[in-house]
Amino acid sequence: MKNRNNISLIALLVLFFIAQTSCDDMFEPAIDNHKDESELVDMPIWAVGLLGHVYIGNPLDTWQITDVATDNAVTNDRASGLRAMATGSWRANNNPLNRWQNLRSAWNYVNIFLDVADDVEWAADPLVDLMFNDRFKGEAYGLRALLMYHLLLNHAGPGPDGQLLGIPIVTEPENIDSEFNLPRNTFQECIDFLIADAERAMSLLPSLYGDVTDNNNVPEKYREMGVIATVYTRVFGNHSRNRMSGRIAKAIRAQAALLAASPAYSSGSDITWADAANFMADVLGELGSNPIAQIAPDGHRWYADNSAIGNLNEGNNPREILWRSNRANNVDLEREHFPPTLFGTGRVNPSQNFVDAFPMLNGYPIGHSESNYDPNNPYANRDPRLAAYVVLNGSTLGPQSVTVNTAADGPDFNALNRDGNSTRTGYYLRKLLNPAANPNPNSETPGHRYRAFMRYTEFFLGYAEAANEAWGPTGTGAHGYSAYDVVRAIRQRAGIGVNGNDPYLESVMNDTDAMRELIRNERRLELSFENFRFWDLRRWKVDLNEPVMGMRIQGGNYTEIEVEDRAYQDYMYYGPVPFSEVIKFDNLLQNQGW
Repeated sequence: MKNRNNISLIALLVLFFIAQTSCDDMFEPAIDNHKDESELVDMPIWAVGLLGHVYIGNPLDTWQITDVATDNAVTNDRASGLRAMATGSWRANNNPLNRWQNLRSAWNYVNIFLDVADDVEWAADPLVDLMFNDRFKGEAYGLRALLMYHLLLNHAGPGPDGQLLGIPIVTEPENIDSEFNLPRNTFQECIDFLIADAERAMSLLPSLYGDVTDNNNVPEKYREMGVIATVYTRVFGNHSRNRMSGRIAKAIRAQAALLAASPAYSSGSDITWADAANFMADVLGELGSNPIAQIAPDGHRWYADNSAIGNLNEGNNPREILWRSNRANNVDLEREHFPPTLFGTGRVNPSQNFVDAFPMLNGYPIGHSESNYDPNNPYANRDPRLAAYVVLNGSTLGPQSVTVNTAADGPDFNALNRDGNSTRTGYYLRKLLNPAANPNPNSETPGHRYRAFMRYTEFFLGYAEAANEAWGPTGTGAHGYSAYDVVRAIRQRAGIGVNGNDPYLESVMNDTDAMRELIRNERRLELSFENFRFWDLRRWKVDLNEPVMGMRIQGGNYTEIEVEDRAYQDYMYYGPVPFSEVIKFDNLLQNQGW
């Protein structure tokens, strides 16, 4: 008989999951919200509510912009923990990126669920019961893989003897009587565990949820049992979209493989660049036999079409989006990031470093002799993504197309360093903001939005990175397309090149080192302000301390200025285990340097 552990869930969460699962056989909720596992067996709504707790704590469901702790940007928020972290205050007991307790708590909810799932009667119909059990267990395994990936991102690192460590792998539910003084498993063991969980999820879940009207489209394993289309749809239909699916589990496996193959982690696992490329290709294969042809034309501005997002049916995704949050309709981001005269607080200020990373329209980096870059007219003939992602001096913004003057001698509070909400770099953020939204409290106009948890551009660029390292710029492995092919398509989408030509790309197509730098730069631009840069710099083990620069414009003259130094130490390529945990448990080893 399994041990029964006390748990507590809020009734609102239960009611939410009644609507989400659309299962008539999931009985009415109990009169109180304190249940042990023996009761969960007879109350499937409460059991599945355990997974609801994990979904609510999804580590991807945040608008936190970690780019302000890198060379991409600074923040004007003096109280920002990320600003303090980047400028010398990062400690094991002062860590704004600490995910240890929250994600391991969510992990325990998954373990409790898996402990009871096979004993729960999910529906009176045995076939429906089987399919619900498969689905919910598949979700649980996929969610646990997601939690593992983010725990490794935040807390994996070399222990005292240099061996790369992950987290303690716990597979049984924990309660007050459990043994908590556990050693950390190796990074290799954690990656193996993650991949096994992801592949279990893939075996149990459909690649994509959706209604089925033809019995022949029911998956064979269920069709052979006698499941018909309407019954299959009851469990795996449209109502379940944007929950953990087979393709999301594939994506988590690919993300973890890219991490494991990267310079900071490769010594701790047997995952190769070819493995990472193959896993990335598995994700891209969800787009069809020729993924390059399926790159979304507007994927680099997935957030900007207010009407399209507003008309997006619940559960459906545009071609660019693999997984997303529910839609919202508000001015939250605009209120935070618009310049002061547009009723924002200008919190994220892109850096000159970031602006300089955008090539010229002809594709050459601005420092290249063929670029035709003019330092006295620095924003002319640039990559169109620059103006799409950054509010430059003289840009217009908002539904009224207000001109924003960021020059030091500008006429209002949008000017460089004019007050606490003004830009510190000479730039404001445009990316992620809805151009139709207006935070003016006297005429507020909300905008439609969602958080992109995963989008295909990430996996195209992940494939390009891994394929270049495994097979060179033009090698294809078993997939029919190369790193070069991906980069060419991404840059064409952005509008780079003249008359369809990209001479700079052609010049590096046989040079693995030069292609690596180009891929990394494209990743920097395309995934900017979506919480990739901080982790990328660290997994690549490249310089974390490039001073953050800005642009002072005065009297029509352009002068670069230093805005903020970075103060990272070499051991900070890996995050710490929380100090509060290592002082409690002597078997829990801290990462070197912390």
